[in-house]
Amino acid sequence: MKIVRTQSINAIPAPAAPVFPPVGLAVPRPARGKCYGGEAAFLGILMLETRFPRPPGDIGHPDSFPVPTRRLVVGGATAAKVVRDAAGLSAGGLVGDFIAAARRLESEGALAITTSCGFLVLFQRELQDAVRVPLVTSSLLMLPQLLEAHRQIGLLTISAAVLGPEYLAAAGVPTDRVADVIVEGVDLAGEFASVVLGDRPHMDVAMAGSEVVAAARSLKRRAPALDTVVLECTNLPPFAGQIREATGLRTVSLLQCEALLRPFGASP
Repeated sequence: MKIVRTQSINAIPAPAAPVFPPVGLAVPRPARGKCYGGEAAFLGILMLETRFPRPPGDIGHPDSFPVPTRRLVVGGATAAKVVRDAAGLSAGGLVGDFIAAARRLESEGALAITTSCGFLVLFQRELQDAVRVPLVTSSLLMLPQLLEAHRQIGLLTISAAVLGPEYLAAAGVPTDRVADVIVEGVDLAGEFASVVLGDRPHMDVAMAGSEVVAAARSLKRRAPALDTVVLECTNLPPFAGQIREATGLRTVSLLQCEALLRPFGASP
């Protein structure tokens, strides 16, 4: 098994575009929780091995969470190997690598652990059983509670084609409520999906944002009564504001996950 920490810098080659900070260990923040060996406790993030840009709001950006974070890259766990149908991901042999990485983060002082890809919900049981701290693999795990309060919930994903009912079952969605989760994917041939799934080092953020908004509008047209959408892909939150402005939909992602923030005394 190969576990590495990234040190790359991702930049957008466009006029007046931002230069994104390094994807790797976050800059230490003032401690808000327990300390281990003099270091502030942190939220551990199991990262796929990628090089694509991670603007503010992306789970790989050091300022996306209001608590200290530490990211650990699981070598070989590329987007192409994880964003697959349930049978393909299960047969990929990655679960052991993620278990080892989760245990490492826990041993280093993580108070809670999450991941950088919602499809890893398929490993939720195995990963949570491997550590003693709260571990939330995916925003999909927020669906059951949301369904208790809503007749329907929208779900925006990078690939509707491969996010089958097995993923909703792994997230704890009751069988009789699966049809109440309205799934919409972004354009797989577009900028956003091509950069993320193709692991390209540069992204036209404006174009990607317009594609994400188009997917959200399509979702709203299909289910006009929707008021809430869960963002499966952890690369979608940078566009949450645009989604809300264009559709009026409330967006929910791991950035608002109470189980991840509670150990630090923080709230969504």
